[in-house]
Amino acid sequence: MRSSSAPDDLTTRARIRDAAVARFAAEGFGAPVRAVAADAGVSPALVIHHFGSKERLRHECDQHVLALIRAAKNENIGRAAEGKSFFEAFATVERHAPLVGYLLRSLQAGGTVARSFVDQMLTDSEQYTAAAVEAGVARPSRDERARARYLTLSALGALLLSVTLDPPADPADLTAYVRRFFTESYLPMIELYTEGFLADRRMLDDYLLYVSDPPRGEES
Repeated sequence: MRSSSAPDDLTTRARIRDAAVARFAAEGFGAPVRAVAADAGVSPALVIHHFGSKERLRHECDQHVLALIRAAKNENIGRAAEGKSFFEAFATVERHAPLVGYLLRSLQAGGTVARSFVDQMLTDSEQYTAAAVEAGVARPSRDERARARYLTLSALGALLLSVTLDPPADPADLTAYVRRFFTESYLPMIELYTEGFLADRRMLDDYLLYVSDPPRGEES
């Protein structure tokens, strides 16, 4: 089981955390502590020594995954703002496989922990969407918060529905699944984001005319 970080000089705590991210991504949160310990090359007792409980280990995994997603989003925004090729990121999509797998497991698990995880994703999405607008990569919205929420929930929903209706033959092979999903999704996603779908703005004008409380901001 591969961890989500490459360096060999990780601290024991970080090595356990990364092993847990990879194990939870592949098997779900029912994976036992002893499996995480084996992946990290430590004893189960040492896992508990560092984290206190499996629940606290998962909480730290949640925070780590959210930080990595945030960093990846900001990296892509910076790359686009500098005029670098988008496909540099696409070519290294495999390194994000444990993150995607962990996201899926969180959505499938549901409950208050998953809700908290998604709520934090929504908050982060507002921040890096605003950064994209400021960098000139994205157009501003009449309601930035609502747009960030819609984009995030749409992406998560598409991912969850895809794996539910067409699960990978080997659930542990996250790299193959992530590449398949991105290969199938990137063209229509980028096309919609770049060129739009409707041929004119009549539907938007109708909405803005009849909505009882028009969104704040200037019309484009």
